[in-house]
Amino acid sequence: MQLIITDAWLARSRAIHLTGTKLAAAALLASFVLTLLAGGIYHWVFLKGAREGWPVIGTLVRMVVKDEFEQRDRFMRANLDLLALKLGEMQAKVTQLESLGERVSGLAGVSANEIRSKPGQGGALVSSRPLSIEELSATLADLDQLTSQRTDLMTVLESRLFEQKIGSMMVPTQQPITGGSLGSLFGWRIDPIVGRSALHTGLDFQAERGTPILAAAGGVVVAQEFHAEYGNMIEIDHGNDLVTRYAHASRTIVRKGDLVKQGQKIAEVGSTGRSTGTHLHFEVLVHGIFQDPQKFLAAGSKLPRQTTARLGAAGGARAGQR
Repeated sequence: MQLIITDAWLARSRAIHLTGTKLAAAALLASFVLTLLAGGIYHWVFLKGAREGWPVIGTLVRMVVKDEFEQRDRFMRANLDLLALKLGEMQAKVTQLESLGERVSGLAGVSANEIRSKPGQGGALVSSRPLSIEELSATLADLDQLTSQRTDLMTVLESRLFEQKIGSMMVPTQQPITGGSLGSLFGWRIDPIVGRSALHTGLDFQAERGTPILAAAGGVVVAQEFHAEYGNMIEIDHGNDLVTRYAHASRTIVRKGDLVKQGQKIAEVGSTGRSTGTHLHFEVLVHGIFQDPQKFLAAGSKLPRQTTARLGAAGGARAGQR
């Protein structure tokens, strides 16, 4: 394409040669300039009309803004309803947790009134409405505070139950012989060696030589020695001035100062010391005073069956006694 440009008097002229590429570039440039110009004019007119409240533009702006707000409100309402549903589920779980805490509190020795965070509520549902953001936030804050209180109380319950478990492990409730039969009981009897009435300070468990002797409770070994009457003897201190004694062992396994746990093998049955046969003589002392071991063992398990016809308040088995 060739363009000829002349002045008004046709005195001078100039020819411009445009190829296809130049013509296309010029068209694109012109379109781009016109687009920018139209966009600028539209933007200026729209903003000016929106600020000054021109009738047509103001109506369009209000329609656009209203539609945007309605969409945002629907989105927020849907999310609020979902959060309210989740909040209700969390409150139900907290109520279940509180009910569980009340049941466990009795085992831990904690008053159920300390578990209840607030009085019961109820009544007929007359009408309801969706929660507002403020109400939802306040409910979430209350729930957060409630869960913190429940956590603290559950920690107390855990501590109390742990203390009780440790305490039960330190009380001699484990039978010192597994599968053995019970011979002489605690109390007055006819001594099998001298034939006179004497106080039997423990329980005799009949068992074969080498039968494992088990710690009746956890504690510290305070004595492991040979005694003229008790033979190979072990004493375990369980705290609170409570001691158990295991006598006439053929072999002792633990040593003085050892820590033992409930049910741990500490020795083997024998007939050392003042004894007429293989058996275990088991004693429980509180503040150095002999106690009936049956009172402690009965709390853990039933004692082995015995023939009561041969065991009385003053009688005992004819063999394996001390």
